[in-house]
Amino acid sequence: MLLNLVAFVGAAVLIVLLPGPDTLVVVRSILRGGRRRGTLTALGNLCGLTVWVLAAALGLAAMVEASELGYAALRVIGACYLVFLGAQAWRSRGQVELSEGSRRGVLGTGFRAGVLTNLLNPKVGVFFVTFLPGFVPDGASVLWTTLLFGAIFIVLTALYWVLLLGLAGRITAWMNTPSIRRRLDAATAAVLIAFGVRLATE
Repeated sequence: MLLNLVAFVGAAVLIVLLPGPDTLVVVRSILRGGRRRGTLTALGNLCGLTVWVLAAALGLAAMVEASELGYAALRVIGACYLVFLGAQAWRSRGQVELSEGSRRGVLGTGFRAGVLTNLLNPKVGVFFVTFLPGFVPDGASVLWTTLLFGAIFIVLTALYWVLLLGLAGRITAWMNTPSIRRRLDAATAAVLIAFGVRLATE
């Protein structure tokens, strides 16, 4: 269990550090309304993550009860998905996505923007359903272990938001530096592919 926990934390840290739509929305809130609005957006994001974690944990636990074969199939599908994400990260290393601008009118600002950006992104749900099972040790409770790992992911994300809000200008500029971005993407690609292979061959 300890080895799985350490592996999960290492992978989760890399994934949390990669800027995505949530980061862009929080940064936009900081620029438009200061740290207070940025904080509200970050809190909204954490609430959205909590919903996804609960849904993933309950869904995975229900699948295990219903069919161990179905759960095994999900793990294989999850492995393929992780490898696909890793390959995508490798191909797009160094690039910064700026696609959230077209949705900002619908998402609004502040807390609502944080919640909706997260909940309206199905990739977040797919990520939790495919990523977390790879770290659940044999014989451990799927529900409680998934909830534990999900809670750790939420805490790591919260720490990331605290750092981002405290050093907004410097951190975002550093993370969007092409060389740093390429290294983060390459590291994430390697981690995702490695865990995908591990998940498929267990």
